[in-house]
Amino acid sequence: MRPNILWIVTTQWRAQACGYSGDPNARTPRLDALAAGSMNFTQAVTPHPFGPFARAAMLTGVASPANGIREYFDPLPAGARTIAHLMGERSYETVFFGKWHLSSRDSAARLVGEDHARTLVPKEHRGGFSFWEGFESGFLLNDPWLHGTRLGAPARFEGYQSDVLCGRALEFLRGLAGPWFAVVSLEAPHPPYDAPAPGARAAAGAPALRGNVPADPGVRERALRELPGYYAHIEATDRSIGTLVDGLDPGTVVVFTSVHGDMHGSHGLFRKGWPHEESVRVPLLARGPWRAGSDDRPFSLIDLPGLAASWADGGREAAGQTVPGAEGIARMSMPSVVRLPDQCDRPWSGVRTRTRKLVLNQDGTPWLFFDLESDPLELRNLALSGAHSAEIRRLFPRVSR
Repeated sequence: MRPNILWIVTTQWRAQACGYSGDPNARTPRLDALAAGSMNFTQAVTPHPFGPFARAAMLTGVASPANGIREYFDPLPAGARTIAHLMGERSYETVFFGKWHLSSRDSAARLVGEDHARTLVPKEHRGGFSFWEGFESGFLLNDPWLHGTRLGAPARFEGYQSDVLCGRALEFLRGLAGPWFAVVSLEAPHPPYDAPAPGARAAAGAPALRGNVPADPGVRERALRELPGYYAHIEATDRSIGTLVDGLDPGTVVVFTSVHGDMHGSHGLFRKGWPHEESVRVPLLARGPWRAGSDDRPFSLIDLPGLAASWADGGREAAGQTVPGAEGIARMSMPSVVRLPDQCDRPWSGVRTRTRKLVLNQDGTPWLFFDLESDPLELRNLALSGAHSAEIRRLFPRVSR
């Protein structure tokens, strides 16, 4: 019997921001329970630490810009082959709920608000999913606008966005005979961090900052101001995810991840696009008929389509084939500069092993090189250290530029 497969994809949820990862600020009891019965890919990274680039790569299995996304406002080309086509060819019903962020949108419109939230995504730009209900973007973490297969025009739904999407997805999926493949795509915990997060408890004190947040008063003040809202949305969305997962057949293969993280003051930086761990490392849990545990080999979200297809081809018995690619590396890049505040200031490409990270500038010169084993907070850039030149040269050909 082929398993039903669910991907839960969040936005800006960095790998470190989970209770099961040891973050003292994160209240994630539902994900902690999911992690206890899952394979935890502790070294998972996004192929591109920015929303549209990462989503396109994750859905197509092709890195940006080859998948058609070179700039932030580029739409995924109509007819692009995605995971929906891959699973549809295996007789799966394919379902998408939530944030799309891969259609044409007005670059002059406000990013936060109804302009983008009510932008219509034409059927030919919905990635080939047989059922699609969602929104382009807009970052309305409350009262989202949805349209799609059964909603011709955008309709506003009252409630917390994660609750609305997880609730509607659960209702729809429970009515399917299967096999089905579904993506539930959530905006939280993306800013605005001061948006209400219903049900989240007020923190008892100031959040703990990571050890690589510098002593600069302005950086620390901003991080301390933003993090309570960030963690409130994590707590609220954890609850929504738990309701969705608990409402489905326990034999459903469940994947939980995020398209990228957030710097939150680490190295004096904010938001995403940066090659540092807080931006590129993402949570990745996979629950299925295999032994729970942890896998510390590099894994990229770009490999998820092939993994889902292997589960479908082998059924439940072979669904434990959660082994990453044989190279033992994960490639990452930012194809272009996104002209928004706080984002990374240059295009770059890089490669990450379990213990090393090499990042190159657009002209191919080394920018960053870290020994992640001895320096997990990336406090010592060894890119210009002559003592590491031979190791850098060995990794250099493995960077995809």
